Amino acid sequence: MPLTRRSRRLILAVVLYLTFCSIAGIWVADGTLHPPRRPLTLEDESAMIESAHALDADLQNVSITTPDAMMLHAWAIHPRHANGDSVILLHGLGDNRVGMTGYAHLLRAHGYSVLVPDARAQGASGGSLATYGLLERNDIRQWLDFLSAQDHPRCIFGLGESMGAAQLLQSLGAGTHFCAVVAESSFSNFHEIAYDRMGQPFHLGPSVGPWFGRTFFRPLVEAAFLRARWKYGLNLQQVSPEDGVATTPVPVFLIHGQIDGNIPVRHSRLIHERNSKTVLWEVADADHCGAMSAAPQEFEQRVLAWFAEHSTPANF
Repeated sequence: MPLTRRSRRLILAVVLYLTFCSIAGIWVADGTLHPPRRPLTLEDESAMIESAHALDADLQNVSITTPDAMMLHAWAIHPRHANGDSVILLHGLGDNRVGMTGYAHLLRAHGYSVLVPDARAQGASGGSLATYGLLERNDIRQWLDFLSAQDHPRCIFGLGESMGAAQLLQSLGAGTHFCAVVAESSFSNFHEIAYDRMGQPFHLGPSVGPWFGRTFFRPLVEAAFLRARWKYGLNLQQVSPEDGVATTPVPVFLIHGQIDGNIPVRHSRLIHERNSKTVLWEVADADHCGAMSAAPQEFEQRVLAWFAEHSTPANF
């Protein structure tokens, strides 16, 4: 029985839609894995050195080489009157270590030594692919081992924002022995944030937008995941901060702005649901990674209290 004109048009529309999703998925995957790189300039480095010296601290350029031959770079900042603890600070996507200087100054003022790395494929570090935690989780563990061997701190804490927070939480599942961590504006898993990204251009709101991405653009998202796996050998389905937190013994403090328009607060709520021992602070009137700006005194008090409460090394 021959197809009706309406049926032929419907089949053509479906074929065109799936073709569009396949092509767009390739473009999305390639763009996602090759994010913009904010270079670290000589002016950035000079300003940080001057700032460290003005605040009575020493700054060193340090580096590690990963098992896949990537050289990663960082600043190690040591206050002259140190309290014996260290913090690793992890920046967001498309940024570099300069983006974490506000946190570094806050912690240095309270005697913490800080290590501020550029993530792989970001800043001055090597690599061309950002993997959102698949490889970075092991980079963080290597930085922790480096810091332990070099400085022998009493405790090492972690503090990350956005992508850095997501990588930090995933490192907990890779065996990093932090005394405690703080993660601001993390996504819950890569599928969930992909659905958000697909819906956000349509400005449909925090509830309808993800649904729109999860339904109409699901084939595009799945095509992008397939592209990442076949072309680059990366299984992005394994990118899941909530899985890293689910069974970790490391104390986790989650921070998220209630009006975050980049990564909605629901992501930290989903992470918190996976492990009831985590603590979640939802910050009113704070946008993406904006807790320190929206509530500076409370941010300082809560973060310092969290580190002080967990300043005894845990036995894992």
